[in-house]
Amino acid sequence: MAEILNYMGLSFDDVLLVPRRSSIRSRREVDTRSRFTKRIWLNIPIVSAAMDTVTESRMAITMAREGGIGVIHRFMPAQKQAEEVSKVKRAENIVIEKPATIGPEATVREAKDLMSFLGISGLLVVDRENRLLGIITRRDVIFEDDGKLVKECMTPKESMIIAGPEVSLEDAKEVFRKHKIEKLPLVDEEGKLRGLITSVDLVKREAYPSASRDSKGRLLAAAAIGVREREVERAKLLVEADVDVLVIDVAHGHSEMCMEMVRRIRKIYGDEVEIVAGNVATQEGVEDLASAGADAVKVGIGPGSVCTTRLVAGVGVPQLTAVMKCAEAAERMGVPIIADGGIRESGDIVKALAAGANTVMIGKLLAGTDESPGAVVLKNGRRCKIYRGMASMYAMLGREFRLRENEAEALLDASEYSYYAEGVEAYVPYTGSASDVIKRLVAGLRSGMSYLGARNIEELKRNAVFIKVTAASLRESAPHDVEVV
Repeated sequence: MAEILNYMGLSFDDVLLVPRRSSIRSRREVDTRSRFTKRIWLNIPIVSAAMDTVTESRMAITMAREGGIGVIHRFMPAQKQAEEVSKVKRAENIVIEKPATIGPEATVREAKDLMSFLGISGLLVVDRENRLLGIITRRDVIFEDDGKLVKECMTPKESMIIAGPEVSLEDAKEVFRKHKIEKLPLVDEEGKLRGLITSVDLVKREAYPSASRDSKGRLLAAAAIGVREREVERAKLLVEADVDVLVIDVAHGHSEMCMEMVRRIRKIYGDEVEIVAGNVATQEGVEDLASAGADAVKVGIGPGSVCTTRLVAGVGVPQLTAVMKCAEAAERMGVPIIADGGIRESGDIVKALAAGANTVMIGKLLAGTDESPGAVVLKNGRRCKIYRGMASMYAMLGREFRLRENEAEALLDASEYSYYAEGVEAYVPYTGSASDVIKRLVAGLRSGMSYLGARNIEELKRNAVFIKVTAASLRESAPHDVEVV
């Protein structure tokens, strides 16, 4: 028989955080580092959503450079998604262990196409035994005939500066300074290529000191998968592309299919890759996914700005309450939780983290940036971008047409598309650089933490005291009784 819980569900707008005594003299004293999964820490607790109007490689690179992480969406062919992950992992390195190569008998046209596809300026030329023969760059081929062979245009190994695989970072910097080169191939005693260091990567490393990196100095990357059988092959391609986190991303994460996929991926890959699963909105959901092997759990059923699940299905839990309840279970299970949805301002990030979340996942606030997929459009004289829920009608139709055109992928049952959409398409204002948006959000987070005397996320949770507010209080919180300039 149905029951009614004896507590009220609250959203972010229903509460404010009570200011506390603070000894913080500057917001620079605040440390925003937080756990994303059991083993991965982020320098800022912000994750970009796995949506086709939010996160592909450009957004994921920017997120990682700012200290967060991006989750590359799964609504594309598996091979393309793996390529997007590879772009993130190749964006910055200490040592590129598998540098792009080409054979000496390849044509200039093939070299141009490969450089264009990978977005790089040069290729190392190797023989079939992976012995270094030379290097070919855009400068070498720009005016050459497309039918010419690589070996006729390349700079030979004898004219190159090379180093051994054991070269230190400081020694590499000195080589770049002394010889004014851009690429330093690493070659062993047998002449075989073992890696590559580029001056650009060293510059980027200094330019983004707070970036989220793996143990090899590469940017962190996460990617989403679903729960159907074919997603196991998608996961395989993503792991081969060196993805750091697989996000099992479905509307209802507290389902047998989701838990089975968590167990299956854990059995196949062990601790080789971190697993995030969701979405859930209850303690039981967190407990079951954590027990199945999830390293973090996403929380949020229906709070997103383009989600209509609560209206269509009548299901959901107000996000603040969902986070608080799920955080209790997460602490018992030893897993972090990600508050997914409902973030409209930086103050909502502060509230979500104070309520027990370890990170927040953001869609709308990043959908209008340069780095999100899609073009800028004009609507009523204003620049906008399209943002849509992944259960919206056009998003689902787009996936159906893609599957029908791709014979390599099995068609979904037609019945899957006979449903009432649980999302909408919308315009969001164009907001420029994602980096600038992230910096503003982090500045707001630091401000909120300073009001609570919290020098880190754990202190924020300990110091947090919420007060319920009325609709009049909500109006009072925003600019009022003035004409905003």
